[in-house]
Amino acid sequence: MTRNLIVAAALLLSATTANGQNFENTGDKPFSHLAVGVTLGTTGVGVDVSAPLTDFLNVRTGFEVMPHFERTMTFGIQSFGSDGEISNTRFEKMASFLESFTGYHADSEVDMIGKPVMWNYKLLFDIFPFRNKHWHITAGFHWGPKKVAEAVNSLDDAPSLSAVNMYNHLYYIADQDLNHDNLIPLIDHNGYEMYLDPTIEDKLLEIGWVGIGLGTYTHDVVDADGNIVHHEGDVYRMTPDGNSKVTCEVHTNSFKPYLGFGYDGQLLKKDKTVRIGFDCGLMFWGGTPSVVTHDGTDLAKDVTGIGGKVGSYVDFIDGLKVFPVINLRVTKTIF
Repeated sequence: MTRNLIVAAALLLSATTANGQNFENTGDKPFSHLAVGVTLGTTGVGVDVSAPLTDFLNVRTGFEVMPHFERTMTFGIQSFGSDGEISNTRFEKMASFLESFTGYHADSEVDMIGKPVMWNYKLLFDIFPFRNKHWHITAGFHWGPKKVAEAVNSLDDAPSLSAVNMYNHLYYIADQDLNHDNLIPLIDHNGYEMYLDPTIEDKLLEIGWVGIGLGTYTHDVVDADGNIVHHEGDVYRMTPDGNSKVTCEVHTNSFKPYLGFGYDGQLLKKDKTVRIGFDCGLMFWGGTPSVVTHDGTDLAKDVTGIGGKVGSYVDFIDGLKVFPVINLRVTKTIF
């Protein structure tokens, strides 16, 4: 392996040195030309400008954005007993109980709408090691927001998520009042207090707690005081946030180095100012992306065994240590 790297480096160095002798007579001076380009590929749609710095080195800078397209993922809402056991029968009882108590109906599934939100500024340097200046080696970086994709529950499922939050609030009151001592009032307003009936509390405890089960924890989870709140192997049970929403975001590093190669040639036979080319390479976004839910759990690092389409997406993102770049580029030299 080492020998191959040495040979490859020697060949590249010899090619660059040999062809560098021909660059001296090409007449390219820093910023003697300026070309405007349009790009389309895996990094999205973009525009850029490029100019020569030396006879064999160009600089490119521009902006690119990923068009929004949506993918639907489905989460299952489940009921959990005090032992953490999942029970669909309990969920059906919960849905029936909650509808009779509040008028809200909870569906057993929630759709998440996922979409890319990636955009980047780029600064790239093209090195032309050959005399004809068609092939180039490119190095540089992309920079943009850490969030590159997001998923939010569909609006149609907002009532179900509100129902889940309502029910879990009732369950929490019942769970804290095991001896029916009226520890937590259901309503406490201007001196008026109302408590859950013991029969209702027992019914809530029988049904269990409701959430979205997504695999199990890969390690112990501790709070700010160092206390273990979830043990390795416990089921990760996600609940809606305070606004009755379920969200998930994919995060990478803002600074993303790039290394690749490309080709550039004349597009029109009678017009040398219009050119077409491509770029292939890798954008390094700092290891495994984070897939963070609204409660701060990283599904890619903190949870394992996620099933269904959600698990497939998380596994795909977990394996994507670098981002492949394949872009088509059309340019017009304006002077």
